[in-house]
Amino acid sequence: MIEERSVANRFFNGLNVFILIAITLLCVYPVWYTFVVSVSDKAAVSAGDVFFWPKGFTLGSYELIIDDGQFFKSFFISVQRVVLGALVTFFVILLMAYPLSKTSKEFAPRNYIMWLLIFAMLFNGGLVPWYMTMKSLGMINNIWGLVLGGGLPVFNVILVMNFFRNLPKEMEESALIDGAGPWRILFNIFLPLSKPVLATILVFTIVYHWNEFFQALVLMTKNENYPLQTYIRQVAVVIDPSKIDAEAAKRMSGMSNQTLNAAKIFISMLPLLVIYPFFQRYFVKGITLGSVKG
Repeated sequence: MIEERSVANRFFNGLNVFILIAITLLCVYPVWYTFVVSVSDKAAVSAGDVFFWPKGFTLGSYELIIDDGQFFKSFFISVQRVVLGALVTFFVILLMAYPLSKTSKEFAPRNYIMWLLIFAMLFNGGLVPWYMTMKSLGMINNIWGLVLGGGLPVFNVILVMNFFRNLPKEMEESALIDGAGPWRILFNIFLPLSKPVLATILVFTIVYHWNEFFQALVLMTKNENYPLQTYIRQVAVVIDPSKIDAEAAKRMSGMSNQTLNAAKIFISMLPLLVIYPFFQRYFVKGITLGSVKG
């Protein structure tokens, strides 16, 4: 009987390992395939002969994208946008989530504000009113238009608010008895205990600001103000032949739009692939604990 259980356990564990390896390969292969396509030549990609290894290895697509001073300027704009956006979003979410985590007896307008936030999350005002508002605030060709243009991420506010509501009330009551005010309670007690959910919203914010490209198309009238995603999209979709020298034209002859798009996607993924592992251990816990209460 014990031997039969041992065989069954080994089979079960082996099956789990096989399934996990299969899932891992399914997740990794698209990234690897994107890289392989980006470094393969035009003929191999167009013929559909590229699967696991590059064919006709070439870095022409990367050279075409990177061999331009605007690439590095756009990269810096994206980094600046991510840093400023994360700081602003982080601070605003904390200031909203803390009072909204109280009951309506402790914070009277709590329910009215929550209904307003939910309504704003479900119904969008539209692109034209948004653009007119941003223009009236002087956000055209301004980095702050990209930082503030997304508005308040209501979903993240709800996550942090619910996480705060799950923290023991006794800690806050003890702090109040000792004379601590709301600011001290928030930054000295709630903030250190909220690493999982704060890391989660930080990942959400970084991914949003890094990947978002449409706002720059609307708010930026000059190419030199484009963040990286918008700039790469323009390079991959709209290439001005008059601005291509002989060397670049030679590189372009050896690649297809699919190759260039693969390079664009791969470059866009790298920063997030580097950052995400540092926050992964907090991610699931932050999402779970932040979604328990409504």
